[in-house]
Amino acid sequence: MQRTPHHRSRSRRGLAAAVAAGALTASLLGGNAASARPYPGPHESMATTLSLPSPPGGANVKVLVFHASASEESPTVDAGIAAIEKIGLTGPEAGRFKTVASDDPAVFTNGKKLGTFNAVVFLTGGGDVLDPEQEAGLEAYMEAGGGFLGIHDAARTEPYSDWFTGLVGARPAAGSPTSVQRATVEIGDRQHPATKNLPLEWKRPDKWLNWKENPSGDVHTVARVREITYKPGASANGWDHPVSWCRDYDGGRSFYTAMGGTVDSFAEADFRDHLRGALDWTTRISQADCKATITSNYKAERVTQPNQPGQNDQIGEPHGLVTAPDGRVLYIGRGGADSSVPVVTDWKDPNVGKGLGQIHVYDPKTKKVTLAGELTVFGNKGGGDELVKVEEGLLGIELDPDFEKNGWVYLHYTPHDKIDRDKQMAVRQVSRFTMDLATNKLDLSSEKVLLHWPVQIHSCCHAGGGLAWDSKGNLYIAAGDNNSSQFSDGYSGNNPEPNYKGVSFADARRTAGNTNNLNGKILRIHPEDDGTYTLPEGNLFTGKEPDEGGGKTRGEIYVMGVRNPARISIDKSTDTLYAGWVGPDAGEPSTTWGPAKYDTFAAITKAGNHGWPYCMGNKQPYRDRNLPDPSKPLGWYDCDHPKNESPNNNGLVNLPPITSNTIWYSPQGGGVDYPRDANGIPSYKVEDQKELLPWLKGGGQATMNGPVYRYDAASTSAEKWPSYWDGKWFVGDFYDDTQPRHAVLTDPKTVGKGGLPTHAESLKEIIPVGADGIRNLMDWKFAPDGSLYVLDYGRGFFTSDSKSALWRVTYKGGAPTPAAKDLARKAAVQ
Repeated sequence: MQRTPHHRSRSRRGLAAAVAAGALTASLLGGNAASARPYPGPHESMATTLSLPSPPGGANVKVLVFHASASEESPTVDAGIAAIEKIGLTGPEAGRFKTVASDDPAVFTNGKKLGTFNAVVFLTGGGDVLDPEQEAGLEAYMEAGGGFLGIHDAARTEPYSDWFTGLVGARPAAGSPTSVQRATVEIGDRQHPATKNLPLEWKRPDKWLNWKENPSGDVHTVARVREITYKPGASANGWDHPVSWCRDYDGGRSFYTAMGGTVDSFAEADFRDHLRGALDWTTRISQADCKATITSNYKAERVTQPNQPGQNDQIGEPHGLVTAPDGRVLYIGRGGADSSVPVVTDWKDPNVGKGLGQIHVYDPKTKKVTLAGELTVFGNKGGGDELVKVEEGLLGIELDPDFEKNGWVYLHYTPHDKIDRDKQMAVRQVSRFTMDLATNKLDLSSEKVLLHWPVQIHSCCHAGGGLAWDSKGNLYIAAGDNNSSQFSDGYSGNNPEPNYKGVSFADARRTAGNTNNLNGKILRIHPEDDGTYTLPEGNLFTGKEPDEGGGKTRGEIYVMGVRNPARISIDKSTDTLYAGWVGPDAGEPSTTWGPAKYDTFAAITKAGNHGWPYCMGNKQPYRDRNLPDPSKPLGWYDCDHPKNESPNNNGLVNLPPITSNTIWYSPQGGGVDYPRDANGIPSYKVEDQKELLPWLKGGGQATMNGPVYRYDAASTSAEKWPSYWDGKWFVGDFYDDTQPRHAVLTDPKTVGKGGLPTHAESLKEIIPVGADGIRNLMDWKFAPDGSLYVLDYGRGFFTSDSKSALWRVTYKGGAPTPAAKDLARKAAVQ
């Protein structure tokens, strides 16, 4: 069917003249009619009034497949009609419907006929196929609560209509590839009926459209195409390339998929399932949430005020938070003083590094902050190089699983009164305190020290600090490798030479790579009520291994080979441990020494060795170095059979094999990998690299691992994040430029075994970045009410400032649609 295009420019609604004449009305409150009297266009007569039921269609579900084209009809039309007809005739009885196909646009001015359809499918070939009166009818249909499904070239239809652009969501870019290419589609929405049954990574051939403007954030994207799996052309969209999306639009429901560009697509079982689910929602057979990733549905609000001058009444130097079952938020300050307070760096002074680790409590019911208590810590030496500054202090906080009954608070910190100024050594410990639940005050005299170990404090950095519980009452403790970065050119921290009074401070083989040292580890213990702990089964070592003479392991170690794990979390639904750690400082890879700095995230399902300082990323080895001349490279480390041959090692020489990590990134990109030689050694040449995770990149970088969200259907909170996010892992970075602030999906079949995430989506609009946003993300946790609390460190270092704050991010999008009362078949509520 051919039509002469009407070259016109219309506003988003396209009906300015009609609205001015008072001719368009619609009611979505019940069975009232919607009507439209469009303006007369060029060579057109005055239209008649269109009346539609609200919502259109009924229990005898009907779908109109409209397939007009301004030029030659698409070769996919017959296949598409046949597929939709078959979908409507098969499957569960409650999901069946009748299909009517037409290329006559007059249907959109026949209110009696149009009102019988629950949804309209545009299987159009592009171009201007509706005149103003007919488009006005489609608008009235949507306003009455109708459903729309656009397939592939539908995005080229009505090119002069802003309203239709909003309906489909985006327009194809010039230069979109025209050939059929096999690509991988990432399924991000595991709950929408259009995608819940599809593979996590769906490999299929099609014609892939690029977009003039990326619709992400304005629509709810349910699937993306992975551009690194095909040739997207010059107008490529990058890692965030939506391919199917939906949203509630002008009173109705709109779903669009850019797939379906080939005849063979409609014979594909998974693609038909995709269309079936889209039609379930658009016809009102089932409900779905098409609001969950629309950024305007979220509100980020700062809940703490700047400190009063000279006080830390609201917040200390932000370093971690935890939420209580009743909604209270406890957050800690590491120990950096107010900028008006001088720091002491002279080791001869008894007050060297003395600071206050502060615990504050925010009560969302009263919106007030209480300073719960202060610990005197070693952690306040200000800035400077690594032989001056320090990252010790109050590092981690957790609440007892029975906190509501016993008020027990666990703190991970470095007490000032236990430092040895002569040897420049300190003690790190995890202690239990009791908080008065009525006054929000900690009883500092109630302290019970569960676990303690020595740390060197001659040189900064990498203290770690996170704490987390699993479902069995085991406490996980993240401890950094406590080494300097300055003596290995930013590559492997394996220089055995620098030491202070016999203690190495630049060799992570003494700490992270040492089976007999608790630094550079994630520990797992089971605290007992009397303040002691026992060791659960399944840790990496028992502590009683007879290997190599015995006495060379610690039973508390669950994970070894981590550098600076500041944040860890546990998904109690699976007991998977999630951790992130900061990498070394090399800005680029070296063919002599190994990979550039990799910041790392890992999903950990069992005890293991995660590589530092031998291997990083997906088993990318560093070069060994040792005395007498650490500046000369030795052999490459063997990631499958690592050996600790450092003169500073007092643990096992033969180490557990290294497990690949889930996410890694550097200034060169995300998931950087290289070709490998016959011995498995990467080339480490930038020109050879491949980015396996193109959605992230570093530069200045510092991982801040986040939680896995778990949706609570029983919660009555109107501000909880929607169920769309259930099971997604939140990964972020202290910095807010090109670094990660994403929610990712992992494959249960490969998680914990080095499998890469299957999907990622940016959170930078929902958790806003920028100078007046959450610029320096320090920690983030979901509260029991389903809202997200985020700590912003501030704009300085080793102190708190006016931007240091606790934020809360809530959801305002409302319930899934359509409303239960508007479902076509009441028994189909999901």
